[in-house]
Amino acid sequence: MGVRKKTAVIGLGHQALEDHLPGLAGSRFAQLVAVCDTDPSKAAAQAQRYEVAGFTDVRGLLEEVRSDFAVVAVPHHADREVIGACAAAGVHVMKEKPFATSPAEAAELVALCGRAGIELMVAVQRRFHPLYTAAVPLLERIGRPYLVEGRYTFHCPDPAAGWRGRVALAGGGALMDMGYHLIDLLIWYLGLPDRVPADTSAAARPDAQYDAEDTALVHLAYDCGLYGSLLVSRSAGPKSEHLTVTGPHGTVVIERGRVRRPAPDGQLIESLISEPAWPSAAATQIDSFCRVLDGERPNPSGPGTHSAHAAFLATSYASRTSLKMANHAAREAVGQWLPKRVLLNATSKLARGLSHSFNSQSIIWTGAGTISGGNMTDRD
Repeated sequence: MGVRKKTAVIGLGHQALEDHLPGLAGSRFAQLVAVCDTDPSKAAAQAQRYEVAGFTDVRGLLEEVRSDFAVVAVPHHADREVIGACAAAGVHVMKEKPFATSPAEAAELVALCGRAGIELMVAVQRRFHPLYTAAVPLLERIGRPYLVEGRYTFHCPDPAAGWRGRVALAGGGALMDMGYHLIDLLIWYLGLPDRVPADTSAAARPDAQYDAEDTALVHLAYDCGLYGSLLVSRSAGPKSEHLTVTGPHGTVVIERGRVRRPAPDGQLIESLISEPAWPSAAATQIDSFCRVLDGERPNPSGPGTHSAHAAFLATSYASRTSLKMANHAAREAVGQWLPKRVLLNATSKLARGLSHSFNSQSIIWTGAGTISGGNMTDRD
């Protein structure tokens, strides 16, 4: 690779300061040329620190600085406008997760990138961390999985604070934000589930006004006989993150800093440890994106891959309403409370009839927690 790619960072919040700016500083193939934030003090501070141009307006940046790609790390509700401006200027985009806050937005972004001829990579750094890539061959050793359990929790003092506490601005809560990492690993390793009914809660701060869930539990079902769950919470400590996949020949446990493969009886067969436990993979992802732009490799985290994530999220969120509707319909049908076992059976039958549809690149999601159609995952 010859000349380093000129890069702008748009949005100077926590993720940009902790990952993207240091990642660019450590990149072999990209160099920072400009920063942008609507807060003038943030833009000025980072421009001075990195000795680059600073802007408070995206279009002004794109007009004055010719960058090869932009790292977009703005609040979810501002993503579409910023990406649209970049596309109009022919600037490639590496954006923070989620790819989209709805299936409609996902389809729109797929079409936008296609029309503009730009590459878009979603920043899911675990795909570029050596520990998570090392899990792939270990998963092949345990046979066809039948159980998967994921958990990602930490304690945020105020889950209601800022734009993340409001669905109108964030699109969703913990599941769409931090949960996106578990969803990405699940789809990468195992493919898109067939059913993903979910329950969510925004009850960690009864004294605060917010509607974006702080806790979510998603039930997973694959028609091949694989079942499990994902638990995500930004209100419950201590900080914990793991994905455990079990098959007939053992288990793979993927944690921060370590991957283990126990036998069916629990005896450890092998483990891999990363020291330090959590090095930033931001520079690796940035360099990978530069190789994608040069045509040296396919995009492992592009719009095609992440349309599946949008379907997963939409189905999970819609299932909350559909199952409540089915529950209510079951009770109305008999005019009284049913015994729990009978009610659950009636509810599941009625829920199957309550559906919404989204079809983009052969993915169909239904509001009762069911996803059908082609598997959209790209394998690294």
